[in-house]
Amino acid sequence: MSGGAGFIGYHLCASLLDRGLSVVCLDNLSTGSVQNAQDLAQRPGFTFVECDVTDDLCEELSVRFVYHLASPASVPGYLSRPLETLLVNSSGTMRMLALAQQCRAQFLFSSTSEIYGDPLVHPQSESYWGNVNPVGIRACYDEGKRFGEAATMEYVRSSRVDARIVRIFNTYGPRSRPD
Repeated sequence: MSGGAGFIGYHLCASLLDRGLSVVCLDNLSTGSVQNAQDLAQRPGFTFVECDVTDDLCEELSVRFVYHLASPASVPGYLSRPLETLLVNSSGTMRMLALAQQCRAQFLFSSTSEIYGDPLVHPQSESYWGNVNPVGIRACYDEGKRFGEAATMEYVRSSRVDARIVRIFNTYGPRSRPD
């Protein structure tokens, strides 16, 4: 799982561990929490690897599921790291998809409601394409996620990976960052 030391990643790791599964967490800790990684490391079956998924991934990984959650997600987080945000959602996604293909693993891409931009329709249906500004200040995040969705679907269409996309909307709770 990429981004496993982040808010949603932490809870997903904990849930998988509760089910008796082993979890390998890849996180560069740029927006993830060291405390989350340390807390999970106390649990049997959890392995933490501090790395950036835009770099080469460990070739020896053998997994059944690949969850790609790595990305700055808060507005201050991605505005302070626009190029990193674009890279993790483009080359990071491609590397995680390649890992899923190599391992014949199922893939889950964590997207966002931000792909709709400033919607003209509320609530948004799955068929709504959005009202986006591809060169605006927030484009690094929403366009990065749009790229990640497109790349994921190309892997699905070419039958290289069994994949799903989740579009997460305005989520908060225990262990979420205040920003």
